[in-house]
Amino acid sequence: MQIEQAIQNLPNKGFLDIPIDKNINLIDEINRLRKEKNVVILAHYYQVPEIQDIADFVGDSLALAQAAAKTDADMILFAGVHFMAETAKILNPDKKVLLPDLLAGCSLAESAPREKFEEFKKKHPNHLVVSYVNTSADIKALTDIVCTSSNAEKIIASIPKDQPIIFAPDKNLGAYLNKKTGRNMVLWDGACEVHEEFSVDKIMELKKEYPEAKIIAHPESRESVLNIADYIGSTSGLLNYVKTNDAPAFIIATEAGILHKMKQEAPDKILIPAPPLTDDTSCACAECPYMKRNTLEKIYLALKYELPEVQVEEELRKKALIPIQRMLELS
Repeated sequence: MQIEQAIQNLPNKGFLDIPIDKNINLIDEINRLRKEKNVVILAHYYQVPEIQDIADFVGDSLALAQAAAKTDADMILFAGVHFMAETAKILNPDKKVLLPDLLAGCSLAESAPREKFEEFKKKHPNHLVVSYVNTSADIKALTDIVCTSSNAEKIIASIPKDQPIIFAPDKNLGAYLNKKTGRNMVLWDGACEVHEEFSVDKIMELKKEYPEAKIIAHPESRESVLNIADYIGSTSGLLNYVKTNDAPAFIIATEAGILHKMKQEAPDKILIPAPPLTDDTSCACAECPYMKRNTLEKIYLALKYELPEVQVEEELRKKALIPIQRMLELS
């Protein structure tokens, strides 16, 4: 009865709300179940450290999509947000894809509802649609080619310059790409609530305290933040910059989860999270509340009961697969 009630509550709760024996070792049990069921655990850099540490693969959106496309596991557990697990299912229709919490959404993906985007697309006939991977399957199905922040410039450069483009859903990334490529893409008015929140004034105060620090930023950040950055790049790009640059300190304008991997790979560097506009976070840094919905407890329950499972209707999946495959071929 307990599991039946938990399944009934899934749409509202988002996860299996079942008590766990306090005497079990969660990591041992997760490792046992993943081996027993041939599960690959994929985790985004924005997950909490303990989840990153147990994952088979940790990466940004592009690397995770590539990993999902190549896996020979029977089951995929995606420690990330819904659009990521959905993308994994689109690429692996015959595999079971688990998301520890169905309510791990994405403010950027949710800024582009299908009906409104369809209307927007109709107002711009003859435009090719390039959509950021941070979108729902519905939007991918209306897209010609998907991109990530890692490969966006390469994707745009592959399109003839006389071809008009709609770029969705991130207006900040789109504006940055327009500036970098000299294009004049039509931009959907969407944004990531985390990357919108960085405070230029607070970053500059930190720069006074650490004058030797490099300011590095994800291109989903506002233009005012990008204008003061020494380096702009994807999550993996920021990680690589910290590892290879000679600067002793870095002020990092992206979701704070990346600091865990940065500390592991550049232990001698001073890493300072860029502060948000408001101070109501526990770490005085920018954290995605959706990414942080995943926990070891939820992963354990998902593996044990093989729920919650992410499904994509087959006709929609086939349409959404085409622009993803185009991206992977170019990447």
